[in-house]
Amino acid sequence: MPDYNVYKKGDKWVGEKEGASRASVTGDTQAEVYRETRDLSQRNGGGEISVHGVNGQIREKNTIAPAKDPRKTKG
Repeated sequence: MPDYNVYKKGDKWVGEKEGASRASVTGDTQAEVYRETRDLSQRNGGGEISVHGVNGQIREKNTIAPAKDPRKTKG
């Protein structure tokens, strides 16, 4: 389960997987980037998202559950 960070970089907000060299998600608002990062995390098996304020400090952490597979069939 990959973990992600949402933080401000320059004039944009970014959602970045821990250890990645570039952002997975970018946008103009923290809320927009958080939603897209949450959806990405769900699709990739869940994980934890750390939301940083404009000062760079973590202000909240959220554990994201894996997305549910809409089909109940094997394979």
